[in-house]
Amino acid sequence: MRITSVVVALLLLGLHMPVASAQDLADEVAELRVLLTSVQQDYEARISDLEIRLARAEQLASGAKREATEAFDIAEQTAIDQSAGTSAANTFNPALGAVLSGLYSNIDGFELGEAEINLKADVDDRFFGNLTFAVGEEDGEGEIELEEAWLQTTSLPGGVAVRGGRFFSGAGYLNEFHRHVDDFVDRPLPYQAFYDGQFKVDGVKASWVARTSMLFELGAEASTSGETLLANFGGDIGASNSWQVGMSWVKTDPEALIGDGELTLVDFVWKWAPNGNSGQRSFKLQGEHFSSEDSGWYLQGVWQFLPQWRVGLRHDTFEASDRDSVMLDWSPSEYSRLRLQYINDRVLAETDHQWFLQYIMSLGAHGAHQF
Repeated sequence: MRITSVVVALLLLGLHMPVASAQDLADEVAELRVLLTSVQQDYEARISDLEIRLARAEQLASGAKREATEAFDIAEQTAIDQSAGTSAANTFNPALGAVLSGLYSNIDGFELGEAEINLKADVDDRFFGNLTFAVGEEDGEGEIELEEAWLQTTSLPGGVAVRGGRFFSGAGYLNEFHRHVDDFVDRPLPYQAFYDGQFKVDGVKASWVARTSMLFELGAEASTSGETLLANFGGDIGASNSWQVGMSWVKTDPEALIGDGELTLVDFVWKWAPNGNSGQRSFKLQGEHFSSEDSGWYLQGVWQFLPQWRVGLRHDTFEASDRDSVMLDWSPSEYSRLRLQYINDRVLAETDHQWFLQYIMSLGAHGAHQF
């Protein structure tokens, strides 16, 4: 009887052990699933954060931020310096570039355009510096003008940056760009009327960029001639479209601007490129409205129909004057461009037909501009 009881007990124990092991395995599987879900969520959160930071970096409207190509050049130079045993301080030597331009027109014949010489570099891990000279000719005599000379912080927390010195004001989309990257030979009528082509300030600019997937930037400028308030918004629509809208308010000495010295601007730009790749085809539509005692606006579109060819159309107006411009340009490389432009100018009482042939050649280092 005792033997039978022992056998029965052993059988029951043998039956129970696999069940318990199966339950343990089920619990372990459940724990692994929970752990896997947690790891996936953490991974997705990190990827999302990186995508947000990448999107913001691509939209950052700051001339002091080096483009990826410049960062690569610096990294490459660092490797060369280290392999050669030279000092790492050499990586902070300024990038030096120059832009040469000239044009021929049916109005003034051949004119040597304004040449630009630019130096820029990291000062250290906290500051970035930029220096730009414009070399031109006035009444047959050469002259050199200091266009830009500013320093900007690169390591302030919370998306804050401060720039000080002489710089192109952020009031207006086109104003912060150098002339050689314009899509037309000349600037629109409102820029010529209000800014005499370009608005430079000597002072300080503070800007804040929100850490979001969309561009949200606020800024203020204080200069010897007045103050400016700025706001920019933008984002992507799918993989092929991006947009930006800006608003600016300028208060300056009445002698600095026409009218009463107060100016309100609204600007926008929309860009299209297949899957974001503008190497083959692209389209850009931009416009700005200037409002003071007088007002003006322009609207232009540029279509890149082949990798090296673009065509553009622009209408600009200021008060009772208006013009229409058509341009065709060819860029055999990223360093050279030839442009043909026709302007139907109705600024004067009689229509004026103007033709221009322009060349723009870039030498040395010259990084891309903001969006």
